[in-house]
Amino acid sequence: MLQSTLPPHEKRAAFREALASGKLLRLPGAFNPLSAQLIQEKGFEGVYVSGAVLSADLGLPDIGLTTLTEVSQRAGQIARVTDLPTLVDADTGFGEPMNVARTVQLMEDAGVAGIHIEDQVNPKRCGHLDGKEVVDESTALKRIAAAAAGRRDANFLIMARTDIRGVAGGEQGLRDAVDRAKALVDAGADAIFPEAMATLEEFAAIRAAVDVPVLANMTEFGKSELFTVSQLESVGVNLVIFPVSLLRLAMGAAERGLDALGTEGSLQSQVPSMQTRARLYELVDYSGYSEFDAGIFTFDLGNNRQS
Repeated sequence: MLQSTLPPHEKRAAFREALASGKLLRLPGAFNPLSAQLIQEKGFEGVYVSGAVLSADLGLPDIGLTTLTEVSQRAGQIARVTDLPTLVDADTGFGEPMNVARTVQLMEDAGVAGIHIEDQVNPKRCGHLDGKEVVDESTALKRIAAAAAGRRDANFLIMARTDIRGVAGGEQGLRDAVDRAKALVDAGADAIFPEAMATLEEFAAIRAAVDVPVLANMTEFGKSELFTVSQLESVGVNLVIFPVSLLRLAMGAAERGLDALGTEGSLQSQVPSMQTRARLYELVDYSGYSEFDAGIFTFDLGNNRQS
């Protein structure tokens, strides 16, 4: 009720322990706190907060227009309602190295378990679009080093994302990704997010190159094939995110509903596919709030009343 009963430092410690277990962790993307509660109820291992989803939710393209305040506030709202660790997309860190260090501390204060910082130039682009540019290696490493220096909780996960695979392309792009992943780990990255890998063999190459957890991004309509969890696990991937999936499902349903309302004049045909009121109340623990409220206010003042 109200929020998770686990303090952030316990979520972070549990996240680290889970990453060390060898089991692949599944982190669907939450587009709001309610969807994060659903992710936990359905038995997943973590929650992801996508920069693309947050941008879209604000009616903006994913080109670095959101601010640190907007992202940290929404991330905190999502992390607050779940016992699961929350991993957050922090884009390029929202500024120069000093800003990156502040980003880490604000995200720690928001209660999330970790963030990833990418090596794109500003303004950034969605990782699965063409025409991306990455910063030079020195700049990329400074971002990660600053993040590590700004961290106060040793269990707060600093993940480095590299988009370099899609810049050169082909075998050269993969070689560049391997080299940069190694350098990012040396700079202090606790995990690596190689964006837009084309094959399982490419994920395996990253896995062989570094000794930290590796993340796979299974976003629809992107550069990567939608590999199954078991396929990714077979090549040593440690985390998999489905960043925009729930938003796409929800918006697809919303669009179909509005079309039906426009053509039929009623949503009667859509009611069977809607979440029921009873199910919503169950998900938000309506009965728990009611019981709490009754326990506080249902008492007898007796002779304590004053005239």
